[in-house]
Amino acid sequence: MAREKRSEAVLVIGLGRFGASIATTLTTLGREVLAVESDPAVAQQWASHFRVIEADATSIDALEQLGVHDFPFAVVAVGSSIEASVLIATNLVDLGLKQVWAKATSHAHGTILSRIGTHHVIYPEHDAGERVAHMVSGKMLDYIEIEDDFAVVKMFAPRDLLNRSINISDLQEKFGITLIGIKEPSRPFRYATGTATFSEGDILIVSGASDAVESFVNRI
Repeated sequence: MAREKRSEAVLVIGLGRFGASIATTLTTLGREVLAVESDPAVAQQWASHFRVIEADATSIDALEQLGVHDFPFAVVAVGSSIEASVLIATNLVDLGLKQVWAKATSHAHGTILSRIGTHHVIYPEHDAGERVAHMVSGKMLDYIEIEDDFAVVKMFAPRDLLNRSINISDLQEKFGITLIGIKEPSRPFRYATGTATFSEGDILIVSGASDAVESFVNRI
């Protein structure tokens, strides 16, 4: 595979549930994926879905032989062994990959990954738990916290604003949130501009500081 063809390719190391999900989704999105898995049975299981190579990624020599330094993106999805995860991430950083993402199973694990130069540390269990916690009341349809207490939320239009013409800028002034767009039943999504009238069943996409978004959602 030529180097110039790898500008959007992603290396995924470890095919547990997390790694397999990432590799499968990337393949569906049309991205080139190379997965590295040390367990022969697991490697064989996914071989028909995307390209899989059976190898020990804790060995920097093995990674060099695979030419992984040609990949701009890598995901270390190994979670069962912190030692293996750290060794693999270290190898990838040492090989000069520009974007190394790694799964952490604890804060201590994540701290080590950050200190060795991992560019992005992922806490899938914590993030999933936090997301569900915000949604469990049923008032939010989806919740994504970006960083620095900034969130994007999918929600139904608040009842006290139904059938009212709302100036989009007023939402920012009164509630501290930004209305990104509106999805009316049986109609395509549209970005919010100028004024809008909310009707029963409208779904809103709003963003803002987490506490401001929470306050706005609780108006439902």
